[in-house]
Amino acid sequence: MNHSVTNTVRLFGAGLRALLMLTLVTGVIYPLLVTGVAQGLFHDKANGSEITAHGKVVGSSLIGQPYDLPLKKGQETPDPDLKWFQGRPANGLGSNSVNTQYKLLLSGATNLSADSKDLLQQVRDAKAAVVRNNSVPGYTVKPSQVPAEAVTSSGSGLDPDISPRYAEIQVHRVAARNGLSVGQVERLVKDKTEGRMVGFIGEPRVNVLELNVALKDLVARR
Repeated sequence: MNHSVTNTVRLFGAGLRALLMLTLVTGVIYPLLVTGVAQGLFHDKANGSEITAHGKVVGSSLIGQPYDLPLKKGQETPDPDLKWFQGRPANGLGSNSVNTQYKLLLSGATNLSADSKDLLQQVRDAKAAVVRNNSVPGYTVKPSQVPAEAVTSSGSGLDPDISPRYAEIQVHRVAARNGLSVGQVERLVKDKTEGRMVGFIGEPRVNVLELNVALKDLVARR
């Protein structure tokens, strides 16, 4: 009996020591090591790829955000604030219908098939809006100029980038709305255009948030 109790105590002590050791290694030392390496080598990415303006965090370079006007009475969908560059549509975003205690926004695609009448109508409406919103006196956008990402949402609905082509057809409208010259805004787009990763991966792109931060600074200096 005493021998059995002794073995039990010994096994319990060994298990407890193993638990404490593994807790220390996997719960303290390893997280601190990974955090230290991440902060030292990838500080920007480890902190969420934050974008700052005048010492204040204004968003992440990985997540798009809307530039809309406040909702008017009776409106369900806000109108875009046309003094800013606009990103991709976010048709895949929806309200939380499961846990209604919190008003959450869900990211995702529309899950509509390529021959869906709803999707086709969304694309037609979006193209007409792009043509209408970006046509200003002396500059008319043609439907053939509208790129695909201007009328379709991404898989997440939160794509932060647009193509230089979509940015360029917004230049005249942004210039007119902000009292800037077309040349000034064109240079802004050119400065914020990023090329393909390592020269051949992906396509050239423009981060909408970074572009609008630079636009705001340009307007302030005017």
